[in-house]
Amino acid sequence: MIPALPRRRATALLAALGAPGLARAQEGQAPLRVIIPQPPGGATDILARLLTEPLGRDLGRSVIVENRPGANGIVAISALRQSRPDGNTVLLGGVSIFAFNPNLFPNLPYDPWRDFSWIAPIADTPFVIVASRASGITTLPQLIERARAQPERLTFGSAGIGNSTHLGMEMVAERAGIRLTHAPFPGSAPALNALMAGDIDAMFNPLGNTLPAIESGRAVPLVTLGRERSPALPQVPTLIEMGLPPVTMPGWYAFVGPAGLDPAVVERLNAATRRVVDSPAVTQKLRESVLEPLAATAQEIQDRARRESAEIGEFIRRRGIRVE
Repeated sequence: MIPALPRRRATALLAALGAPGLARAQEGQAPLRVIIPQPPGGATDILARLLTEPLGRDLGRSVIVENRPGANGIVAISALRQSRPDGNTVLLGGVSIFAFNPNLFPNLPYDPWRDFSWIAPIADTPFVIVASRASGITTLPQLIERARAQPERLTFGSAGIGNSTHLGMEMVAERAGIRLTHAPFPGSAPALNALMAGDIDAMFNPLGNTLPAIESGRAVPLVTLGRERSPALPQVPTLIEMGLPPVTMPGWYAFVGPAGLDPAVVERLNAATRRVVDSPAVTQKLRESVLEPLAATAQEIQDRARRESAEIGEFIRRRGIRVE
């Protein structure tokens, strides 16, 4: 008969052997920490807080949102990389920090294909271009006409250099043959606040978190970026209707963890995320926030990020956009 091991030694042995039951127990001992690369009120922050309660119920653990804005996501990613790969810390980020930053920063302190464990996509967002009330601009042709008459006089805000809100407006300006002056902010919420205050003239922004400003009359919608008019703004024309070539700007959000996350943990978090996103209540809330639910495997969202990084990289290099 083999003598029973003391409890502490047995636990240590199971941990060394990577016993999945113990790994799950350790994973569930602490709250799930969700790092956000934006300040409170930004699109990513709003999405995270929409998911917190249902994801916590599904996982059987509490979920804590931690805002770490700055440097186009690099501050948040640094916090993620310093965390243990135990399933207790994830980052919820947008496409720009995964697919755009590698083309923007000459000395990027992370590699999106090596330094993350990809987990799951959550949602995609449409975009809208809005103008400030103070600018007096009410249509896209007016913006284009004024920009052509006074190149670089009009300003547009963004959530940071190389963010979707920056590159999207640069793409529209290129198609329209105009030059605008870029004013980067540490997140979309501060930029939108500046627009509503009249400090900047225009902004390319996710439709969902811009809609309240539009509905209150504090921002003027000029054009949406989809191929068809948005049900949320049926009176606002699309870029194609304005006679300009379409701009394809990805706006998805995804969960990633630190490198080295156990594949079983990735699968559990992916499955929980998909169940939550596909649930009728969350799907309805996402669509009320003008977000389209996304369901895919960890490999599928990583592959998509690689494709879009190559595509947007060509535009970034052509325009000479860099972040030092």
